[in-house]
Amino acid sequence: MAFELLTPDEMAEADRLTIGAGPVDGIGLMRRAGGAVADLVLSRFASAHPVHVLCGPGNNGGDGYVVARLLVESGVAVRLFATGVPRAGSDAALAAAECPVAVEPLSAFAPEPGSLVVDALYGAGLSKPLAGEVLAAVARTVEAGVPVVAVDLPSGVSGATGEVLGGAFKAAVTVTFARKKPGHLLFPGRAHCGEVIVADIGISDATVVATGMRCLENDPAWWRPLFPSPANDAHKYSRGHVAVFSGGVAATGAARLSAMAAARAGAGAVTVLSPGSALAANAAHLTSIILRRCDGLEDALAFLDARTPAALVYGPGLGPEAEVGRFALGLMSHASGRFGALVLDADGITSLSHQRVSFFEAARRPKAPVLVLTPHHGEFGRLFPDIAGDPSLSKVERARAAAAKANAVIVYKGPDTVIAAPDGRAAINSNGTPLLATAGSGDVLSGIVAALVAQAMPAFEAACAAVWMHAEAARRFGPGLIAEDLPLALREVVAGLSR
Repeated sequence: MAFELLTPDEMAEADRLTIGAGPVDGIGLMRRAGGAVADLVLSRFASAHPVHVLCGPGNNGGDGYVVARLLVESGVAVRLFATGVPRAGSDAALAAAECPVAVEPLSAFAPEPGSLVVDALYGAGLSKPLAGEVLAAVARTVEAGVPVVAVDLPSGVSGATGEVLGGAFKAAVTVTFARKKPGHLLFPGRAHCGEVIVADIGISDATVVATGMRCLENDPAWWRPLFPSPANDAHKYSRGHVAVFSGGVAATGAARLSAMAAARAGAGAVTVLSPGSALAANAAHLTSIILRRCDGLEDALAFLDARTPAALVYGPGLGPEAEVGRFALGLMSHASGRFGALVLDADGITSLSHQRVSFFEAARRPKAPVLVLTPHHGEFGRLFPDIAGDPSLSKVERARAAAAKANAVIVYKGPDTVIAAPDGRAAINSNGTPLLATAGSGDVLSGIVAALVAQAMPAFEAACAAVWMHAEAARRFGPGLIAEDLPLALREVVAGLSR
């Protein structure tokens, strides 16, 4: 169960619970943490000379004192630089007392070529910007171009938010303990961590769960058991029917991308609902996708009554105007018995920003459909301006607040996509790729989400799976990817998950 993420406060609680349960005490955990870092240095950077260990006054610094002691005992040349003094009687003070290396002031730190820096100044719990001699140490490390091994998290990166506070080390390797922290996965902090290694220091899985953690790294390990697999006696409609609303004659491509992605992600039947003016344009490009004319809400409701699709995709290519949002509200008000889930993307989100209050009220009605919203940063800000404008919230906290407000699963897109559910669960995606920074890729994602929900995968897990699959397909295709390539690239990904 290595996919749980622990905030700094939750990690402190895990330490407390572990120490309380015995037999290991605080200094024992610190020795294990320092031992894991020392082992990494010895295995990866055996030729480094010398190793500069930088220690702060807290527990992160205590880990550093253990590292310095163990490296010296292994015959490594070590210089130890510190800022501040550990509090008397603390575990860090005990670790410092056990360390035979002379302590030099951080102001004297000047790394030379061939050396290695072990950053044990401040860990995941940092809450104020780096300044003074610590920032100067960061600058000297960058200037020297030497590798950095960070203890827990590079100093300057918030473990809770991934924010860089004043400045931060850039690590080649970060060794953290028990579980990753949100700051390892959220940008910009993620770009400072390098390879992240999670060391086992004796904190049990049960203890991690007991912290009350509600955030996960998005990984197939935990949602794969819910991934849909068609029954032997399945037919096309029992495998899930998805309907996608198309834009006008000059804006049909987005809907087709969503539709093809839904089909490749396993939906047994996919229908594009097209204005009459765009029927010819859509018909020229669709073969296995069903095409039906839809010129307004009355046509849409007639289709829904006849076919009762499991999921709808609404937004790609429809335009940002208020009337597009009003149509979405009309669908929501007539959802009961007609369809199960509504995936809102792109213009479907922006258009609803014209009637936020009505949308949020409709989302909370007893017979409202299951909602999944897939906004990028701009769309998120338009629909949730109060949440987006709150600088005190991390991306995870913003996604959670939006999910609660809209009574919806939120897929807050970006290189560190966050998926959040109304009940407070959240996941941070870690396999994102810049290959997805291409027009139309978001339309593909909405189709994957709809397909998985249509196949009865729970909405939160479906959104998490879709985000991972979307990125994995892009990675497997590689450079040169355009959005049209993604649906076919999904075939191999789906096959791997279905085995």
